[in-house]
Amino acid sequence: MNETTVFNDAEDIIPVILPKIKKISLDDPWKWLALGWQDMKVAPYFSVPYGCAFVLVSFLILWGIIDGGMFFLFPLLTTGFFLSAPILGIGLYGISRSIEKQEKIEFCQIKKSWLSNPVHISAVGLILMMIMLFWMFAAILVFVIFFNNPTLNWEYFFTEVFFSGENNLFLGVGIAIGGLIALFTFSISVITVPLLMDRQIDFMTAMRTSVNAVKENPKALLLWAYLIAVMVGISFLTYFIGLAIAMPVIGHATWHAYRDLVEEEC
Repeated sequence: MNETTVFNDAEDIIPVILPKIKKISLDDPWKWLALGWQDMKVAPYFSVPYGCAFVLVSFLILWGIIDGGMFFLFPLLTTGFFLSAPILGIGLYGISRSIEKQEKIEFCQIKKSWLSNPVHISAVGLILMMIMLFWMFAAILVFVIFFNNPTLNWEYFFTEVFFSGENNLFLGVGIAIGGLIALFTFSISVITVPLLMDRQIDFMTAMRTSVNAVKENPKALLLWAYLIAVMVGISFLTYFIGLAIAMPVIGHATWHAYRDLVEEEC
């Protein structure tokens, strides 16, 4: 394990031991998806309802922004979906952990998983929510500054904004800002929640471990991020229906990613 130091109020030096990160290959993200698929097949009556919940919430969000005429929020909420996904998959991580330990799987898996380390898992959820709100504020600001036609009809929104060629600067700035925020969020959260569920450590240690995992395996984890983005993107093209399968597979796979990336406790 890696060791560093912090100071308490009495200025005593307290060692903080970070879980050791293992090296992985570019084949591992594909293996995680295969294992995630296997977990979903083992417990479909528990996993698929989680995916269906994502479908329902996505439909409600889309209906709300269309009904309110706030079309420009759709790309922002899509990105926000990525930013908040690490905490939303907590029940799926718990299912995979139960399968691994050959324990009984329960429908209240979210509560059971959260109770394994409630304070620090809640802290991570709060941090991700704050990042999502910051991203939405930044994106709305970019929209207001660069986009010159805020009164589009829904049927022309995507054509005008993304394919007309008249808003390239707006798209470039928005993608750059969103990409940086997404990369930061991915780095601090890729294995944070599964780690907090599995060990009694604090959220700062878990997030630092997650960042170390990305530093040690940048290519493999960027591939993992890409695969997640592609799966969710395809699901959005199916009017969210694909999320019923994609989200359980990704959630289960994330547990296996954690298992492969972090060495077991001595």
